[in-house]
Amino acid sequence: MDHVAIVLAGATRDLGGRIALALTRKGAEVRAIVRPGTPSAKRKLLTGQGITLIESGYDAPSLRAACEGAACIVSALNGLEDVMLGQQGDLLDAAVAARVPRFIPSDFSLDYTKTRPGENRNMDLRRRFREQLNETLIQATSVLNDAFSTVLTEDAPILLPKVSRVLYWGDADQVLDFTTKDDVADFTADAAMEADAPRDLRIAGGSGSPRDIARIASEASGRTYRTMRAGGMGRLGLAIRTARTAAPSNGAVFPAWQGMQYLRDMMSGRGQLTPLDNSRYDKTDWTDIRAMIADLA
Repeated sequence: MDHVAIVLAGATRDLGGRIALALTRKGAEVRAIVRPGTPSAKRKLLTGQGITLIESGYDAPSLRAACEGAACIVSALNGLEDVMLGQQGDLLDAAVAARVPRFIPSDFSLDYTKTRPGENRNMDLRRRFREQLNETLIQATSVLNDAFSTVLTEDAPILLPKVSRVLYWGDADQVLDFTTKDDVADFTADAAMEADAPRDLRIAGGSGSPRDIARIASEASGRTYRTMRAGGMGRLGLAIRTARTAAPSNGAVFPAWQGMQYLRDMMSGRGQLTPLDNSRYDKTDWTDIRAMIADLA
């Protein structure tokens, strides 16, 4: 399905920019919503890639105008309640008013539909927006990719190259799913251009348990990596409460305790993606767990 108009919110951010590129590669007409005051360098980068910019302060008239005639809205917005429910909600209202048939929300996470409400702030925001989205007649598709590969060493570190350890909570054989941002962007572009994409699409570029990760890291680096158990789920819950009390950082999107909440959903197995939809499109160049670790170990 070529030459369809896709409206993209969040194109000036990392994942959004990758989605924009993937869409243009696949022949879509991409309209990127940018805010007044967006730096000229970011604007030039997008326009240089053949992307049409539509300026909006997330007011109803400009958003509706941006959505007119679009086949799908893709949201790559990232933030807290004011963004994930407020701005994304305004975008949804505009899409409905403009009778856009499809909407892809900014979920891009583990399977929050299977996790426990109240245990992960950022997943609760996605859950609340899902309820809002499901109340409309628009056809929605969520792309769920578990953790970006950067989680291995950055956001909520599991692989610790400096000490040759793999940190985990709970069970060393619990399977964890990871996907690179480029693979998420490529798959999302396919989903945006499919008229009949289902409500949820679950993908994982690579999967492995902490024990698997230690073995692969050892093979890739020539050093011996060992697993290091920090405790069970109960101890992790206590650590989360302690960290949140000591440093609330409630205005931050990903404070330390939020990363720990995400790890709990991963390592408990509650957010694991199954079954996977990797084969839905013709994508065969997934970055697997070995390649991810080889770049990091």
